[in-house]
Amino acid sequence: MAKRRSGNSRRSGSGRALSLGIVLFVLAFTLAPPMQRYFAQRAQISALRAQVNASSKALADAAIELDKWRDPEYVKSQARERLHFILPGERQYIVTDSTQAGTAPTTTAIAKDLPNGLPWYDRLISSISETGSA
Repeated sequence: MAKRRSGNSRRSGSGRALSLGIVLFVLAFTLAPPMQRYFAQRAQISALRAQVNASSKALADAAIELDKWRDPEYVKSQARERLHFILPGERQYIVTDSTQAGTAPTTTAIAKDLPNGLPWYDRLISSISETGSA
């Protein structure tokens, strides 16, 4: 009789393992989609937080730039630098030197007189032709 009990305990042990395996499979099968959505949403939240941080930094930089432009002296310096504005009574000299350090001087083309009696498009074509042949 002892032999019979050991056979039943093996069957009941393998049955328990099988039922535990089925329960774990069903549990994993039901939890997989929600877990996938959870991790996808966490990734989306992280991306949105990074975007918010970048936007906040850009907003802070724009506010600093706006404060600079509210200063009349800064506007004046930018107008002088970018647009070459001068105050009344001042003289402005712009030096255009094509021979900088390390560069060769450029050759200049000799301007030729074009016939005056031609329409503008014929003069344009003849100037292009002369430039290409030079």
